[in-house]
Amino acid sequence: MAARPYWKGQIRLALVSIPVEIYSATKSGATIAFNQIHEPSGKRIKYEKTVPGIGPIDVEDIVKGFEYAKGEYVILDDKEIEGVKLESKKTLELTQFVDSHDIDPIYFEKPFYVIPADDLAEEAFIVLREALRRSRKIGLGQLAMRGREHVVSIKPCGKGLVMETLRYADEINKAASYFREIGTGDPDSELLDLATTLIDKKTGTFDASDYHDRYVDALKDIIERKKKGKTISIDSDEPDSDPRGSNVVDLMAALKKSIGSGSKPAAKRPAAKPAAKAPARNAK
Repeated sequence: MAARPYWKGQIRLALVSIPVEIYSATKSGATIAFNQIHEPSGKRIKYEKTVPGIGPIDVEDIVKGFEYAKGEYVILDDKEIEGVKLESKKTLELTQFVDSHDIDPIYFEKPFYVIPADDLAEEAFIVLREALRRSRKIGLGQLAMRGREHVVSIKPCGKGLVMETLRYADEINKAASYFREIGTGDPDSELLDLATTLIDKKTGTFDASDYHDRYVDALKDIIERKKKGKTISIDSDEPDSDPRGSNVVDLMAALKKSIGSGSKPAAKRPAAKPAAKAPARNAK
């Protein structure tokens, strides 16, 4: 395998240890990176590392420090940081198993592929994978990687396993503080029926390749046009409006128009899914 493992160690389940390698399951998508330019000269702006009262310094003279009081630091070198001893640096112990729906999706952070480290580990790896699949559970444990310890989950994925890092509870903003002003009453039943019919009309199967970053595409187009010396005209097609101006009558009309406008259905609709019936109250 060409890629380098993100982590190498073992998954431990009670007295069973399985040597594994972990690889990042994601990669950076297409982006447009901008540099800061000095407009009068057209040259790129550079930044130097400086110390007040001393001036520019060499990168070799930089060390890590923790500020415990204003202007007071504890200095740690790389050996001292690496010397922190945690069993989870080399061992992911599965300490609990839960139903996947028991964990709010907001806790899941980043996925990794897990494979057996060698042929000898494959049998135990497959047993763990199929036991998780049969029980429909995901395993939980903690793993130290790249300077911090993560809560992680393990679940089957094809012939392998997927490990996902999870956020800690103190990393999540409580939803109640954002949602408290939202009403709790039931919506109008006819509006709800119309919205449900519209959702069914646009229901399909997910294919990640159907989506791409249109913002990046548009920026690339502008850059190419400017390289060729073309003038860029920036016009706003969106009229100024207050989104809070909608009312129930507008919503009702918009939903009915959306359903009857022959809007493009989802590209990949499940073949066996029966067509949804429109509620009788919508019949004219």
